[in-house]
Amino acid sequence: MPDSTDSTDSTDSTDSTAHLAEGPRVGIRPFTHADGPEFTMRARESRELHSPWLFPPTTDEAYAVYAGALIEGGARAGFLVCERDSGAIAGFININNIVEGAFRCGALGYGAFAHAVGRGLMSEGLGLVTRYAFDVLELHRLEINVQPLNTASIALARRCGYRLEGFSPDFLHIDGAWRDHERWALTATDQPRR
Repeated sequence: MPDSTDSTDSTDSTDSTAHLAEGPRVGIRPFTHADGPEFTMRARESRELHSPWLFPPTTDEAYAVYAGALIEGGARAGFLVCERDSGAIAGFININNIVEGAFRCGALGYGAFAHAVGRGLMSEGLGLVTRYAFDVLELHRLEINVQPLNTASIALARRCGYRLEGFSPDFLHIDGAWRDHERWALTATDQPRR
């Protein structure tokens, strides 16, 4: 994991811009409905970067549905990775398919926006979300499923300490076809205790 000096923000929890955790350059916070205009603008600017791997919402209507499901919680949690100095949204990280009980696992999905690529912001953000998932949500295992040719996503998983565990043929239906994926994972016991 990247070493950062994250801390839980003590700001009033009713403040939608309060960070759940912070590193030197980014903070993570939940999605809000008010983030729609910036998020969709960033997604439109990043279409070329995301295609063919990822299709985040690019319209207000699509964002309302997408963010609404994350805000409601349940079996998923969504985090915006925001630059600390400007508050700009650099990317997003979602924990999907959260299973509690004896399994305590979740599947990560993420995307950087074009203006933030190559700056290390998503590495820092993924480190914060990983620690939050283990320490606050009390999950035991996180998985990242990545198409084998998505080298940027694989590099991010590797940089943040995730290990390659296997290959899943025809794993997810994306962009009109069933796509193979590599499975990367990390457990809470892999993490150094603070």
